[in-house]
Formats: sequence, C-alpha cells, structure tokens
Amino acid sequence: MEYQWLKTFCIAAETLNFRKASEKLMLSQPSVTVHIRLLEEHLGTPLFERQNNRVSLTDAGKFFLPEAQQIVNRIENSVGKVQAFAQGYRRNWSIAISPLMAETILPNVLRSFMKHHPDVEISIRIEESHHIEQLVEQGEVNIGVSALEAQQRNIQSIPIYEDPILFIMPFDEYDEESGPPIDIKDVLQKNYLFTHHHPVFWDDLLLQLNKDIVSLRTMKVTQAHITKRFIQDGLGVSFLPHSIVRRELIEGKMMQPHFDLFKLPSVSTYIIVKRQGDLEIDFIDRISTYYFR
Repeated sequence: MEYQWLKTFCIAAETLNFRKASEKLMLSQPSVTVHIRLLEEHLGTPLFERQNNRVSLTDAGKFFLPEAQQIVNRIENSVGKVQAFAQGYRRNWSIAISPLMAETILPNVLRSFMKHHPDVEISIRIEESHHIEQLVEQGEVNIGVSALEAQQRNIQSIPIYEDPILFIMPFDEYDEESGPPIDIKDVLQKNYLFTHHHPVFWDDLLLQLNKDIVSLRTMKVTQAHITKRFIQDGLGVSFLPHSIVRRELIEGKMMQPHFDLFKLPSVSTYIIVKRQGDLEIDFIDRISTYYFR
C-alpha cells in the first residue's frame, strides 16, 4: 500500500470529485482513478460508489478515511521533521500572537531570539487574543502573546507592557503651533469612529463617548492595521494603543491631537504560558528587556 494511493484517496474523499482531486494533487485524472483502483484492490473492497457520474464513499470508504488521514499525516509530519533536521533544526517551538501585536512586538524580539537559537524551528500563528489561551492550554503552541489575561488557573499571565490609548486622526497640514486648536467633539461628530479592533476597552470607551458626543457615527473594523490604513486615507478616526501607531506618528502619517474630554484608558499585553522551559524563559526575558529597557 503506497503513500500516494492513500494521499489520492484522502483528497478524492474530501472533494468527492476525481477531476477536482486531480487538480489538487497536480495529477492527471486517469492517474487518480488508477490510484483508487489499486488501493481498492489492495484492501479488497470498494471505497467509492459511482452512480450517474457522481461519486460517494461506501461504508468501507467512510470507515477507512480517518485511518488513511492518520497515516498520511504521520508520514508528512515525519518527512517535515527529517527536512527540518537536514536544515539544522533540532527542536520545534511555536508562538501564538494576536494580529494587533504581530507587526509591532514580534519582529525585533524574534530577530534576536532566532539568532540565539539557530537550531530551533519556529512556527508563528496569528490568532485573535480570545483564542490564544486555549491554544496554550491544549499544547498547540508553546507560548502566546495576547491582549487578554488568562482565565484558567493552570495558565500563567505575565504582564510585559502597558500601553496608553491615544486618539488618532488623519494628518493635518497645520501643526499645533501654527494651526487653530483642534476641537475634539467637532472631529468626532464629523468623522466615522473605527471601533472594536482591540478586545478590551471599546465598550466602556463608547459608553463615555456617547455621553459627550451627539450622533456619534461608528464603524466596526476588527483589524488594527486596517484601521490605521483607513485613518491615513482620511476615512475616519479612532483610539489606538500607542505601540501600534508609534511609527506612523513619528513619520507624520497620522496625528495625535490633545484629547481632553476624559482620561483615556491603558491596556496591557501579556505572555500566556503553561510551562516555562529554557526557550520560554529566554523569550520572556528578551521581550521584557525590549519593552522595559
């Protein structure tokens, strides 16, 4: 029983269409048919029923599918490990990080971490913060970087960074010295407010804003990098963590007017970890040093 027969069977069972299976496998359709026939002969039972040009799994096919998938996955994982070994990797290590922080926190820390651990094959998963704790708890990743504190007792939350929330608007050609003062209420009433790109502060912030702003117009944009792009293009305004917009403020792509309606909150970033081995300890140390130096 050959690996390619099993792979072909799994894809054909997924698509229930030999033509689509051949496209996914980059094989000719006759080759797919031959693989399935050879596998059926080897097993001594039909795996597919063919009626009126339609394909469906037989009871035997349904029974065999999870077994075949397990074998294929095991082989592909083994091949991946051998290839990683040949490239010099001796250990696997994975991080889950929210998209909110991936573009700001990860690159600088990861650069030094990778340089110090050239034998480690690193996998990075970009996940929303409310999924990260579960991934760590289930062992799917070794460590997480999240905007949310862990809730389970067996999971550690290590605060690494507190970020002030800033009111951000498109760049104005007048600076604070030569231009007229910016009326925050007027800006909020005349522009869309992009909301819910952070999992923590929006409900309370909107409650306070609605007390001060008549007819506040909001638009949910769940990704911070999209919110930043919309602001730069003059489509609206928002409240964003300082670390997310630090570069754009320095480069003059956005501006931060003085916000005096009420005190804005701050948000924390957490390391989420279940067990601290040598790699986890080193990563935590590097990210803490980076943000507290």
